[in-house]
Amino acid sequence: MLKNAVVLVASCGALMAGCGTDVESKNQEIVSNLVKAGFPADDIMLVDDAVYVGRDAHVTLEASREMLQTDKGTQEQYRTTNLVGTGVTKICINPTSTFNSYSRLSQGLDLAIGNYNGLGLSFTLVRGPTTGCSANITATITSGAGGSSGFPSGGLPYGTLNIGTSLNTYSVDVNEHVITHEIGHTIGLRHSDYYNRSISCGGTATNEGSSGVGAIIINGTPANATVGGSIMNSCFRSTETGEWTSTDITALNTLY
Repeated sequence: MLKNAVVLVASCGALMAGCGTDVESKNQEIVSNLVKAGFPADDIMLVDDAVYVGRDAHVTLEASREMLQTDKGTQEQYRTTNLVGTGVTKICINPTSTFNSYSRLSQGLDLAIGNYNGLGLSFTLVRGPTTGCSANITATITSGAGGSSGFPSGGLPYGTLNIGTSLNTYSVDVNEHVITHEIGHTIGLRHSDYYNRSISCGGTATNEGSSGVGAIIINGTPANATVGGSIMNSCFRSTETGEWTSTDITALNTLY
């Protein structure tokens, strides 16, 4: 949480009109881009010559420009401070027997593994049990529709996927989407709308904050989210296809 922040729009006239230094000129453009991208003026702050939104998310000039590049869309991607290390080349995902008893969860896992392997990343995913694993993830069940997992630690992916059994009543594509999403967390992807979960979930705007793991924008991806814009949106719809968006692909190729 930033303290003693100054609202940038009010700090030097409307969008800093008349400010003369290079830093001030750069910040003027950042603020202008943020306003054009739809951020409320009272959510934009200047602290130590840097521009922030949401009180703790720094916005660079490059990121602000990318928000306005309509040919790339308006999806964004964030990562945690910790990522999977380069020594991890084969991640084995081992479903429990109970997990396997839910046919659509089981099919969704196979499709999710295929999503990652289709990108030619620095690691491959394999459905276990098998040998030669650099890291292991257990796929198990939980109640409800949806899932949970965690973030990397010590260069290894988080070790558990919890997938809700009620997902078995949804399409295989939705199962693919949710499992792909949860695998994304295990290798360091944050929610693409972490700063405002209402974008994909509705209801009251909620900012997850850095959550102690970081929320670092990934190079080449814009900094704002849209409904259906990423597999890593906080909440899913019943119409999800389970397939990557262009910025999902950019984010993963940038990291791995």
